[in-house]
Amino acid sequence: MILSSVSFAIPTPKTLVAEKSSLSEIIRSEPPPPIFDIPVTYNSQVARWIKYYQTSGQSTFKKWLERSYKFFPMIKRELERNKLPKDLAYMVMIESGFAPHATSTAEAVGPWQFIESTANRYGLRTLWWLDERRDFKKSTLAAIRYVSDLYNEFESWYLVAASYNMGENGLRRIIQKYRTKDYWKLIELRALPTETAEYVPKLLAAMLVAKAPSLYGFRSLRTPEPLEYQVINAPAGIKLDELADFLGVTRQSLRELNTELKVGFIPKEAQNHPIHIPHGALTLAKQFIAQSTKNVAMD
Repeated sequence: MILSSVSFAIPTPKTLVAEKSSLSEIIRSEPPPPIFDIPVTYNSQVARWIKYYQTSGQSTFKKWLERSYKFFPMIKRELERNKLPKDLAYMVMIESGFAPHATSTAEAVGPWQFIESTANRYGLRTLWWLDERRDFKKSTLAAIRYVSDLYNEFESWYLVAASYNMGENGLRRIIQKYRTKDYWKLIELRALPTETAEYVPKLLAAMLVAKAPSLYGFRSLRTPEPLEYQVINAPAGIKLDELADFLGVTRQSLRELNTELKVGFIPKEAQNHPIHIPHGALTLAKQFIAQSTKNVAMD
């Protein structure tokens, strides 16, 4: 069953017990309907991942859901601004669980799990003191450019997701070999690596559950405030921990706003660098920087 770019009611857990459900049954199941802006397929692979999220993976998926309240507003806003489906944000959920320091066995880093070569190709810097793959907004903007290029080539959001997982070169060779751009056909032919064959079902299951969490048993969720911050340009020598103490915020909270800074300070070779501070702290931050700059000049 494929439901493309339409508004319809999410199948409830009871409805999903059956592998084959009629569209009319789904539409009657649970109004009002949520909106999907990429095609939605429901089959046994998707159902298996939904069951996993409800059972063995429940605690992990609950953490992902709670973190989504913090990060989805910014990610979806940027996707919409660039005229891409907002549901692509769920890729971050299954790529990293929104963890900025997440690192894969292939050394992919950050919420969007960029390997270094791809990150650099799309404008993300990776230096001894800086890794922009860890920054949510910068990595989201890079992912938007990357995903746009993938869609221009493959013309299918399922193949975009598959190529994002395994690399466009590998998928390109598989498509040429099997002469089909049908993602489910490629699975049927066992043409895709196991992880890639599971990637889209995992993504679709996450979308279905996350859009109606209470229907799937996820209740009493923490809902943190959306990620928001102000930006100030900081000169070399500024240390995040000292700035946090001056602002009266925890050191951990300021480091979490500046996950791209690997060493917690602006090195001399950078000369200056924009840093994120909590809303309302701009005046104090300027005072701290002015005072620190004066102290350095006197030394």
